[in-house]
Amino acid sequence: MTGGLHAFNRYELKYLVPVDQAARIRDELGERMDRDLHSPVGGYGVWSLYYDTPGLRFYWEKIEGLKFRRKLRIRHYGGLDGVGDDFPVCVEIKQRVNRVTQKRRITVPYATARRLCDDREMIEHSPDERAFVEEVLELVVRLNLQPTALTGYQREALVGRDQDVGLRVTFDRRIRGRDRDFHFGTPNPENRFTIPPHMSVMEIKVNERAPYWITDLAARRNLNLIRVSKYVQSVEAFGMAPRSVFHVREEDLPPAPASTPMPVPTPRTASTPSTTNTPTTPLTTEALRP
Repeated sequence: MTGGLHAFNRYELKYLVPVDQAARIRDELGERMDRDLHSPVGGYGVWSLYYDTPGLRFYWEKIEGLKFRRKLRIRHYGGLDGVGDDFPVCVEIKQRVNRVTQKRRITVPYATARRLCDDREMIEHSPDERAFVEEVLELVVRLNLQPTALTGYQREALVGRDQDVGLRVTFDRRIRGRDRDFHFGTPNPENRFTIPPHMSVMEIKVNERAPYWITDLAARRNLNLIRVSKYVQSVEAFGMAPRSVFHVREEDLPPAPASTPMPVPTPRTASTPSTTNTPTTPLTTEALRP
C-alpha cells in the first residue's frame, strides 16, 4: 500500500556557505525559529536517486533554463545501513514552473518504488494517487528513464514560528554521491564529495515571500544567491557532461581549513556535447562510506 499523495509549492533561495559560518547562521536563526521535529541534533541523511533519459534531458532542461521542467527521483530519509525492500521511500516529481518549485510524492516500500520506476509496472494505489502514479509510469516508459546519479547529504532543518509559519530553512553538508551501485542498500558503496566538504548549501523555503528579517540576515552576512542543483553538480562532477555555468567551482570558493583533506580523483570522460567551451572540472572529493 502507498502512503497518500503529498503536494506543495514553494519559492526557494539557495546560498553556498562555509560549514563553520553556516553553524553560526543556524544558531542565530534559532532565536526566531524552531528545530524541525524530524531534524535531530546533527541532522539526518537525505539520499536521492535521480532518473534521466540516455541523453540527459532533465539535466539539459535545467542548463537551458526552461520555465517548465521536471525531475523524477526516489528519496530515502535516514542512514543507508540495511535498507531493504520494506523500507519506506518517496517517489517524487519535482518540477519548476517559472519561479515556483512544486513537489508531488507518494511514500511506498522500496521494492514497490523500484517496480514502478525500474520495472515500469503499475503499482497498487489509492484513487487520489492514480494521476500521479500514471504520470510517473508514463514518464519512465515514454522517455526511457533510467537511474543516473545518486546524491546524499546531511541535513539540519529549522521551521518558522508564529507569523513565520511556512518558513523553512535547511542546511545541507557533506554533499556527496555516486554514479553507479544505485541500490540504496548497496554494501560498502564508494561515495565521493560533489561539493567540497568545507562548504554547505543553505536553502530558504517559503510559501510566498521571505520575511524581511531573514533577507536582512542574508545581506548582513554577505550571502550571495546561487542557482546550484545537486543533481546537475553530480552529473558534471562525475564527467557525464562538461562543466556548465551552474557548476560550483572549487577555485571560486573560500579555501578549506588546513585540516580538511581534499584529494582530487579523475572523473570519467564526458560523452555529452557541451554548449560551452569550458572543460570538465576534476571532482574535488574524498572517497567515503555513507
